[in-house]
Amino acid sequence: MKIFNALKQYSENKPIALSLGMFDGVHLGHQTIIKEINELAKERNLESAILTFTPHPRIAFNPNDDLKYLNTFEEKKMLLSKFGIQNLFIQNFDGEFRNLTGEEFIRKVLINTLHTKLLIIGYDHSFGKNRSGNFELLKQLAPELGYDVLQMEAVNLYNHNVSSTKIRKALEEGKINEANAMLGYHYPISGKVVDGKKLGRSIGYPTANIAVSKEKLLPKKGAYIVDVFVQNKKYMGMLSIGTNPTVNGEHLTVEVHILNFDKDIYGEDIQIHFREFLHEEIKFESLPLLIEKLDEDKEKTLGYFNTL
Repeated sequence: MKIFNALKQYSENKPIALSLGMFDGVHLGHQTIIKEINELAKERNLESAILTFTPHPRIAFNPNDDLKYLNTFEEKKMLLSKFGIQNLFIQNFDGEFRNLTGEEFIRKVLINTLHTKLLIIGYDHSFGKNRSGNFELLKQLAPELGYDVLQMEAVNLYNHNVSSTKIRKALEEGKINEANAMLGYHYPISGKVVDGKKLGRSIGYPTANIAVSKEKLLPKKGAYIVDVFVQNKKYMGMLSIGTNPTVNGEHLTVEVHILNFDKDIYGEDIQIHFREFLHEEIKFESLPLLIEKLDEDKEKTLGYFNTL
């Protein structure tokens, strides 16, 4: 996949099949669009492409918005490449860009710069200043500017349309299975293993403390069954998101106990894939009670993986 970090970097005249948006999560709805783009691009001898933005328009219009992303940009790039997109355009959502009207955006960006011959948009997509661009405007200008436009239907799961907003809500409520179903893959987080308090080691459950990007959405506080990827190998894991209330912790941490694993991985980058929610964050009256619960979580984790 070719990546263009600014539209001015693109100087090719190859006609493209394009979709645009944040594509945060690259979820089942996005994947339906991508599949259609790839198939039609191949049929029409076009190159497939995605135009996305940084930062999220919500943050651009309201810098105090504490929006968290489903994907880091690296994760998004990996997913778009995995699903077969040939070109990724990354546009800075700055003042000049966001002041383009819908029609200016179509003429200046989609046609004059990117040479778009086919545009596919989601069921509710709008663009341009004051959301002045939409499917109706695209259809209206298509004959003059020489492109085709398609609008995809929403993907429906759990009796509602799949969207990044609904996936965020599911994760914030600990509904991992629901989030994973809408994503079409297991929700990931990643980060470098950093020093922690080493309490886990003293009670027989050593943990890797993971420094996760502040922009990345963490699921609800609590304990989870996870896959852990270390040095390209996959392990079973029990992950905790919380403040360690049993020992009066104050800061939110993400810690994973990797089953059947005893290597020193400080400084390593590891990846987590969420599988199941075990339980809410609990403050125990004593360490023996915490250990008892960890033993129970371990049995559930082993039982879960044994059924796969």
